[in-house]
Formats: sequence, C-alpha cells, structure tokens
Amino acid sequence: MEDVTFIKQRLAKHVKGGEAFMPVEEMLKFAEFNMLGVRPEHLPYSFYEIFHHIRFTQKDILDYYKDPSYKAPSWPKDYWPDHKAPPSSKEWEVLKDSYFEERAILIQLILNEENELFAPFNQETDHTLFREVLLIIEHTAYHTGQLLLILRELGRYPA
Repeated sequence: MEDVTFIKQRLAKHVKGGEAFMPVEEMLKFAEFNMLGVRPEHLPYSFYEIFHHIRFTQKDILDYYKDPSYKAPSWPKDYWPDHKAPPSSKEWEVLKDSYFEERAILIQLILNEENELFAPFNQETDHTLFREVLLIIEHTAYHTGQLLLILRELGRYPA
C-alpha cells in the first residue's frame, strides 16, 4: 500500500475517534437533553457548550481549508455559544447533524486522491491539509475528554 494512502486512511479513522478516545457518537448516547446545559460543580462548561465548541472549531478549520477568502471568527467570543444549553431540542439535533455532516466532508477531503496532504493550500502560510486534520483530531480529543468528565460528574457515564 502506498504510504500516503495508508496515512490518509489512518487520519480518517482518527477523525472518527475510537482509537485513543471514545467516539463522539458514543458519548452522545449518554447525554440526555435535559442535562446538556448543566455545569458540574467546579467546571466552567456544560456538555452543550463544549460540543458546540468542538463543532464550531471543526467547521472553522474546514472553512479555512476550503475558502481562499476565509476570514477568521473572533476568538474566543465566536467559538463558544452564548448560552449553557441548546435553545431547543430541534437546534440540538441540527447541531449534532451539522457536526457529523462536516466530519464526513473532512473525511472525504482526506481520502480524495486529488488532495495532497503535505502541500501548502494557500500562498500566505505553509499550512497543509495534514496540519489542519491533525488540529481537528487533537482539538476533538482534548474536548471529548472534557465531555466524558462532565458525563461522569453528572452520573451519566458509569465507567
């Protein structure tokens, strides 16, 4: 197997999670709607706030990669929701669907043979698809650890 193909397959697998951290879709099974906005004692964020942040950041990185006229959102204001809980169950479902749709787009970008992993994708930086994918993997892994901690603190995850 060609080295780049192998690397792309491994990256796609790691984007989904499950190698070193629980996949997001598994965590969501433990997250009941009525507890999404609860901030456990001594923790600064709710499950919803962190999940929203994971999704926003993933989309931001995708936009950065795909849009030559990309404009960065304002940090940290734009990266975190204005409220602790989703405004409605419908908006919660839209958020989850968006996360998984955008993750699928990322995986398609990775696996597309025409997309080079190591070539800079804009003229202003040396940023590559490989770099952006690693950022998403690292960021998601970091915050899914927080999601699991919140689930445990709320008595929603037994392990």
